[in-house]
Amino acid sequence: MGYYLVPELLQHNHEVHVTTRSARDGDTSQCHYICGDAHNVEFIERVTSKTNFDAIIDFMVYSTSEFKNRYTLLLQRTGHYLFLSSYRVFADTGLNPITELSPRLLNVCADKEYLATDEYALAKARQEDILRNSGRNNWTILRPCITYSRNRFQLGTLETNTICYRALQDIPVLMARDILSQNTTMTWAGDVARLVAKLVLTEDARGEDFNIVTNEHHTWSEIASYYKEYIGLEVVEVDLKSYAKVVGGKYQIKYDRLFHRILDNRKVLQTTGIQQSEFLPLKAGLKNELNAFKIKPCFQYSNLGLNARMDKATKSQICLDGLTKADKANYLSEKYPSFRRMLHIRAKVAAVIHRLANLRTQPE
Repeated sequence: MGYYLVPELLQHNHEVHVTTRSARDGDTSQCHYICGDAHNVEFIERVTSKTNFDAIIDFMVYSTSEFKNRYTLLLQRTGHYLFLSSYRVFADTGLNPITELSPRLLNVCADKEYLATDEYALAKARQEDILRNSGRNNWTILRPCITYSRNRFQLGTLETNTICYRALQDIPVLMARDILSQNTTMTWAGDVARLVAKLVLTEDARGEDFNIVTNEHHTWSEIASYYKEYIGLEVVEVDLKSYAKVVGGKYQIKYDRLFHRILDNRKVLQTTGIQQSEFLPLKAGLKNELNAFKIKPCFQYSNLGLNARMDKATKSQICLDGLTKADKANYLSEKYPSFRRMLHIRAKVAAVIHRLANLRTQPE
């Protein structure tokens, strides 16, 4: 989202400061990059003490304990704090559109094991409550749904480093039939950026929450067909248990991807003045972004373990060229249990040899 939000904010004549974990060139009179870890509260305190920011847009993912240690600082150091929450806070509403008043999992879920965790959906809901109970109203809660851009694509619980990585090698992915039949909402990051930029410093947005989404929705099966058309992705359908065994993420599956996710965006449209007709349709948006991705692929991180398990299930093989010996060993140990056992035995033998060598060198 930030990829599109920065130029959108600049078009609104804001001076923009962007925190980044790696040094970046490109500072201008209106755009500045600040190198540092925004998870570090001392870094945030130092940055916000030097500049009086009119607004802070917070994309960070915090645990609830982390957020408790910084929310007061963030609210005090700016006139308008915009907090990125998530549509995932909401419970299942069936085929009814999710509004800002729809029930949240935190408030209606009866799963004690789940509620004892700080899983993403619960953490975001708890952090929303912290803002509401802060005694201040200079905050706005933003709830995007699934957002795609040129380096971020999703299918079910799979990400770019699986979907596009395998599609470009003509290798299939697994997907659960139960997920494929569910409706979801995917919004182009450029449209999300326009909505957010319009809410910045808007009086009517203070103390409010918004679904930052399109109202267009599709089944995951339809979305899979778009990936097939534009990047050649083949999907192997399996039962839910088999999919979860390979992919993991049981709570994301159970409390999100198995729900119909149809969202209502009337509140944000009314506040921003943007019309639904101005949104980029999903099929056209995915075509544009996937075509750009194919020209310049970018995988932010690899997941060799997941790809190995998926290769085992689909009887396929990703290309191992260019991988380090350690990465190859990681891949092979996930795909072939016998290889993992061999590595374990080798490590034990090496440890015994090392101990024996030490005994020989000790004086009598």
